[in-house]
Amino acid sequence: MHAVLPAPEPIREISGLTPRDLGPSILESSEPIVLRGLVAGWPMVQAARQSPAAADAYLRRFYRDATVNAMLGPPEIEGRFFYNEAMDGFNFAPVRVRLDKVLAELERYRGVDNQPAIYVGSTTIDTCLPGFHDENRIDLGGRDALGSIWIGNRTRIAAHYDLPDNLACVVAGRRRFTLFPPSQVENLYIGPLDLTPAGQAISLVDFVKPDLGRFPRFATAMAHALAVEMGPGDALFIPSMWWHHIQALEDFNVLVNYWWRQSPDYMDTPMNAMMHALMSVRDLPLAQREAWAGLFRHYVFEADDQTAAHIPPNARRALAPMDAESVRNIRAQLLKRMNR
Repeated sequence: MHAVLPAPEPIREISGLTPRDLGPSILESSEPIVLRGLVAGWPMVQAARQSPAAADAYLRRFYRDATVNAMLGPPEIEGRFFYNEAMDGFNFAPVRVRLDKVLAELERYRGVDNQPAIYVGSTTIDTCLPGFHDENRIDLGGRDALGSIWIGNRTRIAAHYDLPDNLACVVAGRRRFTLFPPSQVENLYIGPLDLTPAGQAISLVDFVKPDLGRFPRFATAMAHALAVEMGPGDALFIPSMWWHHIQALEDFNVLVNYWWRQSPDYMDTPMNAMMHALMSVRDLPLAQREAWAGLFRHYVFEADDQTAAHIPPNARRALAPMDAESVRNIRAQLLKRMNR
C-alpha cells in the first residue's frame, strides 16, 4: 500500500558562515543544522558550478593512481543500493577500481537515460586525492576529523546512522537529505545488524515508494522527519546517531564529509557492546532480562558520581572514570573470558 505521508519539516538553517567560522554551537549541536554556502568559496565548488566536466577535471588534478571501493548496480535498481530479494546478499557488485576509471564511467553515462548505478563511498581524501585539502580548507577547531569523499550518479543510500558526528559538504550536484532523530528507530524497520550493504544497519523502507502495508509505522517516522535539498557549497551538520537517507539528484554528484567523535580514541564502539548483549542477554528469561536492565541502568545509562561513591577510590577499578589503561585492562579481561 502506497499512501501520502506527512511532509518532513525543514532543518534549521544558518547562512553567511565561512569554513573559519565553525564553533561548538554548531559542531557539538544535538540537532542537525544546514549551513548554506559554507564552502561556496572552495575551488572544487567553483569548478562544479561551471559544469560537471569542470568538476571532473578539478578532481583529476589531484589523482595519483589510487584505487577506491566502488558499488556498481544495474539500471533496474534505479540507484537504490539495497539487498537482493532473498536478503542473503545485495543488488549491487562491490569492486576495487581506479578512481579515474570511475570518473570515466560517470562521464560516459552523463545525460543517458536508464543509467547503471555508480557510487564511490567513504574514500579517504588524503589517500586518493592528495593535496585536495590544501586548496579546500575547513577549520574544525582542532578536532581529529577524517575527511572522506563520495562520488556517484543518481543514487539512493538507505537511511542509516553513524556513530561519529558528521559535517557533510555538497561540492558538486544536488542531494536531498531526510533525517530522523534516534528515537525513531522502531518506526524505520531496520534490517540485519551483521549483514549490511556498507557497514551500518539500514532501513528496509524504500523512501521513493514506501509500502505502508508492510511498514505501517513508517508514517509515524515521517511525522518526525526533517529534510533539506542542498547544492554545491551547502553543508549539513548531522549529529551522532541521527538516521539519514541520502538521495543524489544529478548525473554527477560529489560530497566531502568530515567525521569525528566527541569521545576519546580508546573508547570502543558501542555496537560491540550491542552485539555482545544480543549474544548474552537478549534470550534470557524475562525476569533475568529485567534484572540485567536494572544493572545496565544503574552502572551505564544512569551512572553518576554517586554510583560508586561508597567504594574507596583506589578500589573502584572498572567503576572509576575510564582512561586508556583501564580500557586496555577491561579489553584484556573480556578477551580472556571469551576465549575460554
